[in-house]
Amino acid sequence: MPEAPAWKFQPVLQDLAPREPASVTLRGRVITGVGDEVIEDGHVTLAGGRIVSVGAWGAGAPAGEGRAVVAAGGTILAGLINSHAHLAWDGIHDLAAQSMHDAPEISAYKAAANMLANLRAGITLVRDLGMNRSGAFAKQAVEQGVFAGPRLLICAEAIVQTGGHTYWCCREATGADEMRRAVRDQVKDGADLIKIMMCHDLLEFTDAELEAIVDETHRSGLPITAHATFDAAIERAVDFGVDTVEHGGSMSDRTIGKLVEKGVPIVTTFSPVVIQSKPEVARTYDIPEWKIRERQHAVADRSRYDGLLRAARAGVRIVFGTDAGSPAVRHGVVVPEMEFMIEVGVVADNHAAIMSATREAAIMNRLDDRIGTLEAGKEGDVIVVDGNPLEDLGDLERVRMTFVRGCCLYSRPGV
Repeated sequence: MPEAPAWKFQPVLQDLAPREPASVTLRGRVITGVGDEVIEDGHVTLAGGRIVSVGAWGAGAPAGEGRAVVAAGGTILAGLINSHAHLAWDGIHDLAAQSMHDAPEISAYKAAANMLANLRAGITLVRDLGMNRSGAFAKQAVEQGVFAGPRLLICAEAIVQTGGHTYWCCREATGADEMRRAVRDQVKDGADLIKIMMCHDLLEFTDAELEAIVDETHRSGLPITAHATFDAAIERAVDFGVDTVEHGGSMSDRTIGKLVEKGVPIVTTFSPVVIQSKPEVARTYDIPEWKIRERQHAVADRSRYDGLLRAARAGVRIVFGTDAGSPAVRHGVVVPEMEFMIEVGVVADNHAAIMSATREAAIMNRLDDRIGTLEAGKEGDVIVVDGNPLEDLGDLERVRMTFVRGCCLYSRPGV
Protein backbone atom coordinates (compact mmCIF):
# COMPACT_ATOMS: atom_id res chain seq x y z
CA MET A 1 0.00 0.00 0.00
CA PRO A 2 1.15 3.61 -0.57
CA GLU A 3 2.39 5.87 2.19
CA ALA A 4 -0.48 7.31 4.23
CA PRO A 5 -1.29 11.03 3.86
CA ALA A 6 0.53 13.33 6.25
CA TRP A 7 -2.51 14.00 8.40
CA LYS A 8 -2.70 10.31 9.33
CA PHE A 9 0.41 10.88 11.44
CA GLN A 10 -1.07 13.79 13.40
CA PRO A 11 -2.14 12.80 16.91
CA VAL A 12 -5.79 13.54 17.67
CA LEU A 13 -5.66 14.99 21.16
CA GLN A 14 -9.38 15.65 21.49
CA ASP A 15 -12.25 14.15 19.57
CA LEU A 16 -14.50 17.08 18.65
CA ALA A 17 -17.28 14.77 17.48
CA PRO A 18 -17.56 12.00 20.10
CA ARG A 19 -18.72 8.70 18.65
CA GLU A 20 -19.35 6.06 21.29
CA PRO A 21 -20.43 2.64 19.99
CA ALA A 22 -23.92 1.76 21.16
CA SER A 23 -24.86 -1.39 23.03
CA VAL A 24 -28.36 -1.95 21.78
CA THR A 25 -30.75 -4.57 20.47
CA LEU A 26 -33.04 -3.48 17.65
CA ARG A 27 -36.28 -5.29 16.98
CA GLY A 28 -38.24 -5.30 13.74
CA ARG A 29 -38.34 -6.77 10.26
CA VAL A 30 -34.75 -7.58 9.28
CA ILE A 31 -33.51 -7.50 5.68
CA THR A 32 -30.21 -9.27 6.21
CA GLY A 33 -28.87 -9.10 2.65
CA VAL A 34 -27.85 -12.74 2.88
CA GLY A 35 -29.50 -14.09 -0.23
CA ASP A 36 -33.15 -13.06 -0.12
CA GLU A 37 -33.47 -13.57 3.63
CA VAL A 38 -36.03 -11.46 5.46
CA ILE A 39 -36.81 -12.09 9.14
CA GLU A 40 -40.29 -10.70 9.77
CA ASP A 41 -39.90 -10.40 13.55
CA GLY A 42 -36.20 -10.31 14.13
CA HIS A 43 -33.42 -8.59 16.01
CA VAL A 44 -30.03 -7.05 15.40
CA THR A 45 -27.75 -6.56 18.38
CA LEU A 46 -24.85 -4.09 18.28
CA ALA A 47 -21.97 -3.87 20.73
CA GLY A 48 -18.41 -2.65 20.52
CA GLY A 49 -18.98 -1.21 17.07
CA ARG A 50 -20.01 -4.53 15.55
CA ILE A 51 -23.05 -6.67 14.92
CA VAL A 52 -22.96 -9.40 17.54
CA SER A 53 -26.25 -11.16 16.81
CA VAL A 54 -28.89 -11.36 14.07
CA GLY A 55 -31.89 -13.64 14.12
CA ALA A 56 -35.51 -14.21 14.98
CA TRP A 57 -36.84 -12.40 18.02
CA GLY A 58 -38.59 -15.45 19.34
CA ALA A 59 -35.35 -17.41 19.19
CA GLY A 60 -34.06 -15.20 21.97
CA ALA A 61 -32.27 -11.95 21.24
CA PRO A 62 -29.34 -11.55 23.62
CA ALA A 63 -30.28 -8.95 26.21
CA GLY A 64 -26.87 -8.64 27.86
CA GLU A 65 -26.11 -6.63 30.95
CA GLY A 66 -26.63 -2.92 30.44
CA ARG A 67 -27.90 -3.37 26.87
CA ALA A 68 -31.03 -1.43 25.98
CA VAL A 69 -33.67 -3.17 23.92
CA VAL A 70 -35.26 -0.85 21.38
CA ALA A 71 -38.66 -1.99 20.13
CA ALA A 72 -37.98 -0.37 16.81
CA GLY A 73 -40.76 -1.84 14.71
CA GLY A 74 -40.42 -1.02 11.06
CA THR A 75 -37.49 -2.49 9.17
CA ILE A 76 -33.80 -2.94 9.98
CA LEU A 77 -31.29 -3.14 7.14
CA ALA A 78 -27.68 -2.48 6.31
CA GLY A 79 -26.69 1.14 5.91
CA LEU A 80 -27.15 2.47 2.38
CA ILE A 81 -24.15 3.24 0.17
CA ASN A 82 -24.23 6.00 -2.43
CA SER A 83 -21.44 5.01 -4.80
CA HIS A 84 -21.54 8.15 -6.95
CA ALA A 85 -21.83 11.50 -5.22
CA HIS A 86 -20.16 14.91 -4.98
CA LEU A 87 -20.15 16.16 -1.40
CA ALA A 88 -19.17 19.77 -2.12
CA TRP A 89 -21.89 20.37 -4.72
CA ASP A 90 -25.18 21.49 -3.27
CA GLY A 91 -27.68 20.29 -5.89
CA ILE A 92 -28.83 23.86 -6.44
CA HIS A 93 -26.27 26.03 -8.16
CA ASP A 94 -24.40 25.73 -11.44
CA LEU A 95 -21.67 23.10 -11.11
CA ALA A 96 -18.96 25.02 -12.94
CA ALA A 97 -19.71 28.20 -11.02
CA GLN A 98 -19.49 26.39 -7.69
CA SER A 99 -16.29 24.65 -8.70
CA MET A 100 -14.55 27.80 -9.85
CA HIS A 101 -15.93 30.41 -7.45
CA ASP A 102 -16.87 28.75 -4.14
CA ALA A 103 -14.24 29.51 -1.54
CA PRO A 104 -12.69 26.36 -0.02
CA GLU A 105 -14.37 27.24 3.26
CA ILE A 106 -17.81 27.30 1.59
CA SER A 107 -17.07 23.97 -0.07
CA ALA A 108 -16.25 22.58 3.37
CA TYR A 109 -19.54 23.82 4.83
CA LYS A 110 -21.47 22.34 1.90
CA ALA A 111 -19.72 19.01 2.37
CA ALA A 112 -20.54 19.06 6.08
CA ALA A 113 -24.21 19.86 5.43
CA ASN A 114 -24.39 17.11 2.82
CA MET A 115 -22.83 14.58 5.17
CA LEU A 116 -25.58 15.32 7.68
CA ALA A 117 -28.21 14.97 4.94
CA ASN A 118 -26.79 11.57 4.06
CA LEU A 119 -26.91 10.38 7.65
CA ARG A 120 -30.53 11.52 7.98
CA ALA A 121 -31.29 9.48 4.84
CA GLY A 122 -29.68 6.30 6.16
CA ILE A 123 -26.62 6.60 3.91
CA THR A 124 -23.66 5.34 5.89
CA LEU A 125 -21.04 5.43 3.13
CA VAL A 126 -20.55 8.05 0.43
CA ARG A 127 -18.21 7.43 -2.49
CA ASP A 128 -17.19 10.99 -3.29
CA LEU A 129 -16.10 11.28 -6.91
CA GLY A 130 -14.62 14.71 -6.78
CA MET A 131 -15.00 18.47 -6.77
CA ASN A 132 -11.56 20.00 -6.64
CA ARG A 133 -9.82 18.74 -3.45
CA SER A 134 -12.83 19.05 -1.15
CA GLY A 135 -13.32 15.32 -0.61
CA ALA A 136 -9.83 14.86 0.80
CA PHE A 137 -10.51 17.41 3.53
CA ALA A 138 -13.95 15.99 4.28
CA LYS A 139 -12.39 12.58 4.82
CA GLN A 140 -9.74 14.01 7.11
CA ALA A 141 -12.40 15.81 9.16
CA VAL A 142 -14.40 12.60 9.64
CA GLU A 143 -11.47 10.32 10.38
CA GLN A 144 -9.83 12.75 12.80
CA GLY A 145 -13.06 13.21 14.72
CA VAL A 146 -13.55 16.84 13.73
CA PHE A 147 -16.96 16.02 12.25
CA ALA A 148 -19.26 13.03 12.72
CA GLY A 149 -20.11 11.96 9.18
CA PRO A 150 -20.64 8.80 7.15
CA ARG A 151 -17.79 6.67 5.91
CA LEU A 152 -16.12 8.25 2.90
CA LEU A 153 -14.35 6.77 -0.07
CA ILE A 154 -12.69 9.55 -2.02
CA CYS A 155 -10.94 10.01 -5.33
CA ALA A 156 -9.50 13.36 -4.15
CA GLU A 157 -9.38 15.09 -7.57
CA ALA A 158 -10.76 13.36 -10.64
CA ILE A 159 -8.17 13.31 -13.43
CA VAL A 160 -8.90 14.75 -16.86
CA GLN A 161 -6.87 15.52 -19.96
CA THR A 162 -6.05 19.21 -20.24
CA GLY A 163 -9.25 20.99 -21.24
CA GLY A 164 -11.24 17.77 -21.02
CA HIS A 165 -14.70 17.05 -19.65
CA THR A 166 -15.36 19.09 -16.47
CA TYR A 167 -11.77 20.34 -16.42
CA TRP A 168 -12.97 23.12 -14.11
CA CYS A 169 -13.25 20.79 -11.12
CA CYS A 170 -10.59 18.18 -11.92
CA ARG A 171 -6.85 17.70 -12.05
CA GLU A 172 -5.72 18.43 -15.60
CA ALA A 173 -2.72 16.62 -17.08
CA THR A 174 -1.12 16.03 -20.47
CA GLY A 175 1.19 13.18 -21.40
CA ALA A 176 1.96 9.90 -19.68
CA ASP A 177 4.39 11.32 -17.12
CA GLU A 178 1.95 14.03 -16.01
CA MET A 179 -0.77 11.38 -15.69
CA ARG A 180 1.43 9.35 -13.37
CA ARG A 181 2.17 12.45 -11.33
CA ALA A 182 -1.56 13.25 -11.15
CA VAL A 183 -2.28 9.76 -9.79
CA ARG A 184 0.55 10.00 -7.26
CA ASP A 185 -0.70 13.35 -6.01
CA GLN A 186 -4.16 11.88 -5.35
CA VAL A 187 -2.59 8.93 -3.56
CA LYS A 188 -0.56 11.37 -1.47
CA ASP A 189 -3.79 13.15 -0.51
CA GLY A 190 -5.29 9.88 0.73
CA ALA A 191 -7.39 8.80 -2.25
CA ASP A 192 -9.21 5.48 -1.87
CA LEU A 193 -9.67 5.21 -5.63
CA ILE A 194 -8.75 7.09 -8.78
CA LYS A 195 -11.39 8.55 -11.12
CA ILE A 196 -10.81 9.54 -14.73
CA MET A 197 -13.07 11.35 -17.18
CA MET A 198 -12.83 9.15 -20.27
CA CYS A 199 -15.22 11.01 -22.52
CA HIS A 200 -17.74 13.71 -23.15
CA ASP A 201 -18.89 13.79 -26.76
CA LEU A 202 -15.52 12.37 -27.83
CA LEU A 203 -13.02 9.92 -26.39
CA GLU A 204 -10.38 11.50 -24.18
CA PHE A 205 -6.78 10.56 -23.26
CA THR A 206 -4.22 9.00 -25.56
CA ASP A 207 -3.49 5.30 -25.26
CA ALA A 208 -0.16 6.09 -23.60
CA GLU A 209 -1.88 8.34 -21.07
CA LEU A 210 -4.46 5.70 -20.20
CA GLU A 211 -1.82 3.01 -19.86
CA ALA A 212 0.09 5.25 -17.46
CA ILE A 213 -2.95 6.15 -15.33
CA VAL A 214 -4.19 2.59 -14.95
CA ASP A 215 -0.73 1.17 -14.31
CA GLU A 216 0.10 3.82 -11.71
CA THR A 217 -3.23 3.36 -9.96
CA HIS A 218 -2.89 -0.40 -9.73
CA ARG A 219 0.76 -0.13 -8.67
CA SER A 220 -0.54 1.93 -5.75
CA GLY A 221 -2.99 -0.84 -4.85
CA LEU A 222 -6.06 1.25 -5.64
CA PRO A 223 -9.04 0.68 -7.95
CA ILE A 224 -9.77 3.03 -10.83
CA THR A 225 -13.16 4.12 -12.12
CA ALA A 226 -14.08 5.91 -15.33
CA HIS A 227 -16.79 8.32 -16.39
CA ALA A 228 -17.87 6.54 -19.58
CA THR A 229 -21.23 7.15 -21.24
CA PHE A 230 -21.21 5.47 -24.66
CA ASP A 231 -20.07 2.21 -26.19
CA ALA A 232 -16.62 3.16 -27.48
CA ALA A 233 -15.70 4.79 -24.16
CA ILE A 234 -16.98 1.88 -22.09
CA GLU A 235 -15.20 -0.72 -24.22
CA ARG A 236 -11.98 1.30 -24.11
CA ALA A 237 -12.21 1.60 -20.33
CA VAL A 238 -12.54 -2.17 -19.96
CA ASP A 239 -9.76 -2.85 -22.46
CA PHE A 240 -7.34 -0.65 -20.52
CA GLY A 241 -8.13 -2.30 -17.18
CA VAL A 242 -10.51 0.14 -15.50
CA ASP A 243 -12.25 -1.48 -12.52
CA THR A 244 -15.63 0.31 -12.56
CA VAL A 245 -17.75 2.27 -15.05
CA GLU A 246 -19.68 5.36 -13.97
CA HIS A 247 -23.02 6.11 -15.69
CA GLY A 248 -22.78 3.68 -18.61
CA GLY A 249 -24.89 4.06 -21.74
CA SER A 250 -25.31 2.44 -25.14
CA MET A 251 -23.36 -0.79 -25.37
CA SER A 252 -22.69 -3.43 -27.99
CA ASP A 253 -22.87 -7.12 -27.20
CA ARG A 254 -19.08 -7.22 -27.52
CA THR A 255 -18.64 -4.55 -24.85
CA ILE A 256 -21.14 -6.26 -22.55
CA GLY A 257 -19.24 -9.52 -22.99
CA LYS A 258 -16.02 -7.80 -21.91
CA LEU A 259 -17.73 -6.30 -18.86
CA VAL A 260 -18.97 -9.74 -17.85
CA GLU A 261 -15.64 -11.45 -18.55
CA LYS A 262 -13.64 -8.97 -16.47
CA GLY A 263 -16.28 -8.49 -13.76
CA VAL A 264 -16.54 -4.73 -14.25
CA PRO A 265 -19.65 -3.22 -12.54
CA ILE A 266 -21.63 -0.15 -13.58
CA VAL A 267 -22.92 2.62 -11.31
CA THR A 268 -25.97 3.76 -13.26
CA THR A 269 -26.84 7.28 -11.89
CA PHE A 270 -30.29 7.87 -13.38
CA SER A 271 -31.26 10.58 -10.89
CA PRO A 272 -30.21 13.72 -12.81
CA VAL A 273 -32.33 12.71 -15.79
CA VAL A 274 -35.26 11.48 -13.70
CA ILE A 275 -35.48 14.36 -11.22
CA GLN A 276 -34.79 17.09 -13.77
CA SER A 277 -37.64 15.69 -15.91
CA LYS A 278 -40.20 16.57 -13.23
CA PRO A 279 -41.29 20.19 -13.85
CA GLU A 280 -42.66 20.71 -10.34
CA VAL A 281 -39.24 19.84 -8.93
CA ALA A 282 -36.92 21.10 -11.65
CA ARG A 283 -38.39 24.60 -11.75
CA THR A 284 -37.69 25.13 -8.06
CA TYR A 285 -34.01 24.65 -8.94
CA ASP A 286 -34.18 27.01 -11.95
CA ILE A 287 -33.70 24.21 -14.44
CA PRO A 288 -34.54 25.84 -17.81
CA GLU A 289 -37.61 24.71 -19.69
CA TRP A 290 -35.59 23.36 -22.63
CA LYS A 291 -33.62 21.14 -20.25
CA ILE A 292 -36.81 19.85 -18.61
CA ARG A 293 -38.20 18.92 -22.06
CA GLU A 294 -34.90 17.27 -22.99
CA ARG A 295 -34.95 15.24 -19.77
CA GLN A 296 -38.58 14.23 -20.31
CA HIS A 297 -37.70 12.87 -23.75
CA ALA A 298 -34.74 11.01 -22.24
CA VAL A 299 -36.91 9.39 -19.57
CA ALA A 300 -39.55 8.38 -22.10
CA ASP A 301 -37.10 6.93 -24.64
CA ARG A 302 -36.51 3.45 -23.23
CA SER A 303 -34.17 2.55 -26.10
CA ARG A 304 -31.68 4.87 -24.39
CA TYR A 305 -31.35 2.31 -21.58
CA ASP A 306 -31.27 -0.84 -23.69
CA GLY A 307 -27.52 -1.29 -23.27
CA LEU A 308 -27.73 -1.07 -19.49
CA LEU A 309 -30.69 -3.45 -19.43
CA ARG A 310 -28.89 -6.01 -21.58
CA ALA A 311 -25.77 -5.64 -19.45
CA ALA A 312 -27.73 -6.28 -16.26
CA ARG A 313 -29.41 -9.34 -17.77
CA ALA A 314 -26.01 -10.62 -18.89
CA GLY A 315 -24.77 -10.52 -15.32
CA VAL A 316 -23.00 -7.16 -15.02
CA ARG A 317 -23.20 -5.96 -11.42
CA ILE A 318 -25.42 -2.86 -11.19
CA VAL A 319 -24.67 -0.54 -8.27
CA PHE A 320 -26.68 2.32 -6.82
CA GLY A 321 -25.44 5.89 -7.25
CA THR A 322 -27.35 9.14 -7.67
CA ASP A 323 -24.76 11.70 -8.81
CA ALA A 324 -25.84 13.64 -5.72
CA GLY A 325 -24.91 17.30 -5.84
CA SER A 326 -25.87 17.60 -9.51
CA PRO A 327 -28.60 20.17 -10.29
CA ALA A 328 -31.86 19.21 -8.54
CA VAL A 329 -30.25 16.04 -7.13
CA ARG A 330 -29.91 16.72 -3.43
CA HIS A 331 -27.86 14.57 -1.11
CA GLY A 332 -29.97 12.06 0.79
CA VAL A 333 -32.54 11.60 -2.00
CA VAL A 334 -32.64 7.85 -2.59
CA VAL A 335 -36.01 6.69 -3.84
CA PRO A 336 -36.23 8.20 -7.37
CA GLU A 337 -33.05 6.40 -8.40
CA MET A 338 -34.23 3.03 -7.09
CA GLU A 339 -37.70 3.38 -8.60
CA PHE A 340 -36.26 4.13 -12.03
CA MET A 341 -33.79 1.26 -11.77
CA ILE A 342 -36.78 -1.05 -11.33
CA GLU A 343 -38.80 0.71 -14.04
CA VAL A 344 -35.99 0.35 -16.59
CA GLY A 345 -35.34 -3.22 -15.49
CA VAL A 346 -31.69 -3.10 -14.43
CA VAL A 347 -32.84 -4.49 -11.08
CA ALA A 348 -35.80 -6.82 -10.62
CA ASP A 349 -37.69 -5.44 -7.64
CA ASN A 350 -37.50 -3.47 -4.40
CA HIS A 351 -35.25 -6.03 -2.73
CA ALA A 352 -32.79 -5.99 -5.62
CA ALA A 353 -32.80 -2.18 -5.64
CA ILE A 354 -31.96 -2.14 -1.93
CA MET A 355 -29.22 -4.71 -2.51
CA SER A 356 -27.69 -2.47 -5.17
CA ALA A 357 -27.18 0.12 -2.41
CA THR A 358 -26.02 -2.34 0.26
CA ARG A 359 -24.61 -5.76 -0.58
CA GLU A 360 -23.72 -5.11 -4.23
CA ALA A 361 -22.20 -1.73 -3.42
CA ALA A 362 -20.10 -3.24 -0.63
CA ILE A 363 -18.80 -5.90 -3.01
CA MET A 364 -17.88 -3.32 -5.65
CA ASN A 365 -16.15 -1.14 -3.08
CA ARG A 366 -14.20 -4.13 -1.70
CA LEU A 367 -15.77 -3.77 1.72
CA ASP A 368 -18.11 -6.76 1.73
CA ASP A 369 -16.07 -8.46 4.46
CA ARG A 370 -16.97 -5.53 6.74
CA ILE A 371 -20.31 -4.01 5.71
CA GLY A 372 -23.22 -4.37 3.27
CA THR A 373 -25.12 -7.19 5.00
CA LEU A 374 -26.40 -7.80 8.51
CA GLU A 375 -24.31 -10.67 9.83
CA ALA A 376 -22.68 -11.31 13.18
CA GLY A 377 -19.10 -10.08 13.19
CA LYS A 378 -19.57 -7.34 10.61
CA GLU A 379 -19.17 -3.69 11.47
CA GLY A 380 -22.30 -1.94 12.70
CA ASP A 381 -23.47 0.07 9.69
CA VAL A 382 -27.20 -0.38 10.31
CA ILE A 383 -30.31 1.70 9.75
CA VAL A 384 -33.90 1.50 10.96
CA VAL A 385 -36.79 2.79 8.86
CA ASP A 386 -40.54 2.94 9.41
CA GLY A 387 -42.74 0.64 7.37
CA ASN A 388 -41.63 -1.96 4.87
CA PRO A 389 -39.50 -0.81 1.90
CA LEU A 390 -39.92 -4.22 0.30
CA GLU A 391 -43.52 -3.17 -0.32
CA ASP A 392 -43.05 0.59 -0.65
CA LEU A 393 -39.62 2.08 -1.39
CA GLY A 394 -40.96 5.37 -0.07
CA ASP A 395 -40.52 3.95 3.41
CA LEU A 396 -36.76 4.36 2.94
CA GLU A 397 -37.40 8.08 3.34
CA ARG A 398 -38.68 7.52 6.90
CA VAL A 399 -35.37 6.84 8.65
CA ARG A 400 -35.52 6.41 12.40
CA MET A 401 -31.90 5.68 13.26
CA THR A 402 -28.55 5.53 11.49
CA PHE A 403 -25.60 3.68 12.96
CA VAL A 404 -22.07 3.92 11.52
CA ARG A 405 -19.51 1.54 12.99
CA GLY A 406 -22.06 0.88 15.72
CA CYS A 407 -22.32 4.58 16.69
CA CYS A 408 -25.75 6.19 16.48
CA LEU A 409 -25.07 9.25 14.33
CA TYR A 410 -28.71 10.06 13.64
CA SER A 411 -31.87 9.45 15.63
CA ARG A 412 -35.11 11.04 14.49
CA PRO A 413 -36.56 13.33 17.16
CA GLY A 414 -39.05 11.48 19.29
CA VAL A 415 -37.53 8.05 18.62
